[in-house]
Amino acid sequence: MSRISLKERIRQGLFLLDGAMGTELLARRVEVGKCNDYLNIDSADIVFDIHRAYFQAGSDAVLTNTFGGNKYALARHGLKDKVKEVNTAGAQIARRAAGDDKYVLGDIGPSGGFLEPLGTLKAEELKEAFHEQAKALLDGGVDGFIIQTMTALDEVTIAIGAVKSVSGDLPVFASMAFDKAGADYRTMMGVDVESAVSKIVSLEVDAVGFNCGTVSLDEYVELASKFVSVVKALSKDVLIYAEPNAGKPELVGDKAVYKVSPADFAAAVEKIHSAGVNIIGGCCGTSPEHIEAIAKKLKS
Repeated sequence: MSRISLKERIRQGLFLLDGAMGTELLARRVEVGKCNDYLNIDSADIVFDIHRAYFQAGSDAVLTNTFGGNKYALARHGLKDKVKEVNTAGAQIARRAAGDDKYVLGDIGPSGGFLEPLGTLKAEELKEAFHEQAKALLDGGVDGFIIQTMTALDEVTIAIGAVKSVSGDLPVFASMAFDKAGADYRTMMGVDVESAVSKIVSLEVDAVGFNCGTVSLDEYVELASKFVSVVKALSKDVLIYAEPNAGKPELVGDKAVYKVSPADFAAAVEKIHSAGVNIIGGCCGTSPEHIEAIAKKLKS
């Protein structure tokens, strides 16, 4: 391939990720409640089309359609034995869309459960599940891994360890989802920014960040500044990334709708970038149009 390694590329300045997968699938009339990850098997053309749209919009990398590709998440759809098939196919689809010049990050989301004693998940079994997913993504040809939307420190710690056990020299990103909590920001499990960053940085990831959550665009900008301050105090080597939602969703009938325009999203992202965040994408509610607006504003 003609491109440099992802580990080198992310240190050369602005690096654009893609936007949401779920809302793009809904826009293509994929049935609500269907296992989105299994579309890698039975509707690969739809997934490919979304990846291609993001690359055409200006993304430097896309995330594989495997956010719910661990055995626990797949089990809720009766697909717990399809981990390798789903993840390898997801990586191969994204790799085909990326071609020789762009990059693919293997997307790993939370299990959806809680570790003992709060829940029933056992640490070793969870580690094995994330290892299985990461190995399948690696076999499919990813350039790196992104662990995202985590809310508990014990789960993100296990996920990072499992991924790093198979990643070799490939970069590993890890992020948590934060909500506004008074004058501060915390995950659903009560983890503050300082605790999250301190733990994740100590695990020697290549990039630490935030994604999703229930905050406004202005709050994402504030959160970015806090992240930069905390990370820089701990490490000069770990990069920072951000994948904000298109603002807070509004309930329209029985649907959550994200109304932030591409222009307004790009304006907020410009401030996040100015705060010191060079790896940027979008989460819920963002589209190729949102990514294109960022690319035009920041890459020009």
